[in-house]
Amino acid sequence: MTQIFTGLVEEMGEVISVARGEKSLKIKIKCKKVLEGAKIGDSIATNGTCLTAVELGDNYFTADCMFETVKRTNLKRLKSGSKVNLEKSLTLATPLGGHLVTGDVDCEGKIISIKQEGIAKIYEISVEPRLMKYVVEKGRITLDGASLTIVDFTKESISVSLIPHTQEMITLGYKRIGDYINVETDLIGKYVERLLHFDNSKEEKKKKGIDEKFLFENGFF
Repeated sequence: MTQIFTGLVEEMGEVISVARGEKSLKIKIKCKKVLEGAKIGDSIATNGTCLTAVELGDNYFTADCMFETVKRTNLKRLKSGSKVNLEKSLTLATPLGGHLVTGDVDCEGKIISIKQEGIAKIYEISVEPRLMKYVVEKGRITLDGASLTIVDFTKESISVSLIPHTQEMITLGYKRIGDYINVETDLIGKYVERLLHFDNSKEEKKKKGIDEKFLFENGFF
């Protein structure tokens, strides 16, 4: 079953260990809040990546990462001591304070500038050009699992603004120029694009089945 998140980070966990296999990872993460009521098999967004808890302890969980996850996300860059954003999946009792986040990371972005602007810091992050069609000013974007507002964008980058409190609560506030961050673009934008460009012609041809035209075109007349 598909899991949904809100992009509201519950806590920052700390990586205890990373075991690297052949095109896979096993990550053990120290945490507290996301373990409340958690069961083996539950989904926990880790830097915005939907992972399944395969082992639970009093102050940690362990998750396996397959090759697609390793290839597409910054989890491959983690090491012991790394900080990660954590969020449990959405339930019917969870307030939707951010936006709908799937935990399926689109790509890694790279921080290309950090500027102080009053009390806030403006982070500019490069994003693969193919994903920029889902970006709108004042729209939402998920960075390492945190739902943030886009304040500006170019053909190849987006900018977000963090107040001091947010800088302390999520990984982006501790990153530097050149660091990588997981990017998930807006889910609704993807569905709108799919609907606008979907080609029904092939499906309609399938529904027609065998008729006089079909028999003629295939040499039966």
